[in-house]
Amino acid sequence: MRTFAECRPKSISLLMSFLSRPYLTLRTLLFVAWVLGYIAFLLGTRKMWTGKYVRSPLARSLFMNMISESEESGQETQEWYKCSPDLLGEVVRPLFVQSHLDQDTQAFLRHSIEKSGWMFTQFYHSFISTVLSPLVSRTSINGFLGRGSMFVFSADQLQQLLRVTPEWRGERLLDLGAGDGGVTEVMGAHFREVYATEVSPPMKWHLQRKKYRLLGIDEWQHTGFQYDLISCLNLLDRCDDPLDLLRGIHRSLVPSTGRLILAAVLPFQPWVEIGGKWQRPREHIKVKGKKWEEQVTNLSNEVFREVGFEVEAVTRLPYLCEGDMYKDYYVLDDAVFVLKPVEE
Repeated sequence: MRTFAECRPKSISLLMSFLSRPYLTLRTLLFVAWVLGYIAFLLGTRKMWTGKYVRSPLARSLFMNMISESEESGQETQEWYKCSPDLLGEVVRPLFVQSHLDQDTQAFLRHSIEKSGWMFTQFYHSFISTVLSPLVSRTSINGFLGRGSMFVFSADQLQQLLRVTPEWRGERLLDLGAGDGGVTEVMGAHFREVYATEVSPPMKWHLQRKKYRLLGIDEWQHTGFQYDLISCLNLLDRCDDPLDLLRGIHRSLVPSTGRLILAAVLPFQPWVEIGGKWQRPREHIKVKGKKWEEQVTNLSNEVFREVGFEVEAVTRLPYLCEGDMYKDYYVLDDAVFVLKPVEE
């Protein structure tokens, strides 16, 4: 067997012969020039990335709700949790739970800001996204790259909403549209069995790696057992049949003690991705009101009651997502409800 030193002279001569071919050298130079030009383009557009460049109706609706300055003051971040109780309906007002910027949320923000500063990683992610976006959904691209993790609530905020102690344990949790399982981990600490659904194959890999029990998109309603807690986090406005989904959840909860924890981005702007295009859902929920408090009241008194749910608690939280080379992090305005099923 030849050693590395014995093979080296021949390897060098072959490499020199390879590089001496004019057409290969030209092709290499063109590729390098294209990559450098792409990087320069990204750097140039980083500072001019504004809502007017976003054409997708979904992307535009999300962008107009983003607050992503990396050095926001404490006063500004507290705006994420602000509620005017006087604007809530009489039934909803005493159910509101005031939340605050806590340590877990701050830790997520710090980590996201740190990751957005990894410039070479961000260039690589942007390049891969550009190449794959015509073929693969944004969720799957994020799952493949291991980026775009979400944060809805901390462990303390969840316990406050459910009115449980850190030691409390339930039997079964079902997380619908669990993504990479980041938020599932927060809830799963309280349950002996954790089930999840997800459409994106890369996100399924993340869930399987975390040992969660994956169920099919329709399978979760036909398992033969019911769940103590079902989470439907920021899924209602991306679902083609949202009211039908809520009715299915109602049937799948343990009677009396089962609970649904539901997060909805407000203002409520439903869009569904079908075949790579965004369009209005087949079943369109019309939420009345312009202010956060007005929409929360309308959802509580009309939409949820229509499908057999009663609000037990509601809070205002930021729906956070890891950033990219353009933003340190992204944030949308969430209303998080704890709903209990009532007999019709």
